[in-house]
Amino acid sequence: MEQYDLMVVGGGPGGYVAAIRAAQLGFKTALVEKQHLGGVCLNWGCIPTKALLRGADIAHTLKEAAHFGFTIDNLNFDINKLVQHSRSVADKLSQGVAYLMQKNNIAVIDGTATVAGKCRIDVSYEGDVTQYRSNHIILATGARARNLPNIEIDGDLIWGAREAMTPLSLPGSLLVIGGGAIGVEFASLYNDLGTDVTLVEATERIIPSEDSEISALAEKAFQQRGIKVLTSTLVESVEGARAQARAFIKGPNGEHQIKFDQVILAVGIRGNIEGLGLEKLDVKTENSFLVVDQFGKTNLAGLYAIGDVAGAPWLAHKASHEAIICVENIAGIDDVKPLNKAHVPGCTYCRPQIASVGLTEAQAKDKVRSIRVGRSNLSANGKALAINEGQGLVKTIFDADSGELLGAHMIGPEVTEQIQGFGIAQQLEATEHELIQTIYAHPTVSESMHQSVLDSLGLAIHQ
Repeated sequence: MEQYDLMVVGGGPGGYVAAIRAAQLGFKTALVEKQHLGGVCLNWGCIPTKALLRGADIAHTLKEAAHFGFTIDNLNFDINKLVQHSRSVADKLSQGVAYLMQKNNIAVIDGTATVAGKCRIDVSYEGDVTQYRSNHIILATGARARNLPNIEIDGDLIWGAREAMTPLSLPGSLLVIGGGAIGVEFASLYNDLGTDVTLVEATERIIPSEDSEISALAEKAFQQRGIKVLTSTLVESVEGARAQARAFIKGPNGEHQIKFDQVILAVGIRGNIEGLGLEKLDVKTENSFLVVDQFGKTNLAGLYAIGDVAGAPWLAHKASHEAIICVENIAGIDDVKPLNKAHVPGCTYCRPQIASVGLTEAQAKDKVRSIRVGRSNLSANGKALAINEGQGLVKTIFDADSGELLGAHMIGPEVTEQIQGFGIAQQLEATEHELIQTIYAHPTVSESMHQSVLDSLGLAIHQ
């Protein structure tokens, strides 16, 4: 039975980062992966969707070309070439992860892992089972799309994310069930590519995890684009076949039917905990996710969990950060700080983009005695107007007593690239008085970040 110091199950952004950090610290390390190195994020999520969304951005730019003096005739679009580009990016990065495994002398074991006991793993591959021992085992098995009781992904009429990223042709009409980050990204993508899109969300607003002001602006932007947005609405059932299906929905205006060609189901995720042998070992779980402490420890000695399978927020960068924390704690490194979930930025790559870090206004009001809120509308930003993207908002929330930045919320062009500025500010515990002394380059969209902070103190110049 081969012995390792540390074994990781799952090769996604949490798993492969954990393996690399362990190898760097001198652990004899192995990684078990049953499908593709890089996990869902790299192969079927974060990365390939952004390649597709780049195509949608180009489509939007071309539609707006006349505004900048261009006339484009005989324009053609091939969805298969866009999909091919997306898959090639994913393949290239997966190969990159394989190279990193080799570079760091990490053993990559193909197969499906089962935790057979304390410090023991069985790996099944092509009918054979191999036993391993490891002083430490990190589960990074990720999560998968959740179905509804009466609506399940079938790969034909009802798509999950994988099918939505590899269409053979564009549907004429599309129903997207679920108005969270995944749902709005696909709604935005297909709308830009010419599909008639209806977006249904069970709660009172789309992107319900974001600040309510940002959600409202996103919904308004979607409606202006021609996306039908139905909130406080349930899809009770779906009937029929592709190109001739109908959904029975129930909302504020009662019950009615929607006809559509295709549906995307995006109603959340559940952790991949099945088949790992955890039940026999009495490993604690909650709502399909593993229960862990601030360093990723489960209730079974020597067993850890990171990333999506360890609970929210379900983000690749959170998984990678957890991986470092978990491994360094195992190694006994001094002063390892647990993850501060309030400092994890969230990004949604629809059009307009959405990004945030920290508390919403409602959450801040519940947490502290008094807050100050600053706002900067992009309609007053020169760069945003120059690129014809003047719709958007930067909103900042501060503790009125200490000046601490509690939260920042943005909607507009390339805000996913700008949110890190506020993330750094939070990490360095910068106050609003320190932030207003920061000099922002002109002309940039990021100047609105500065104006928002100024506005919180009643000092805004350009509004």
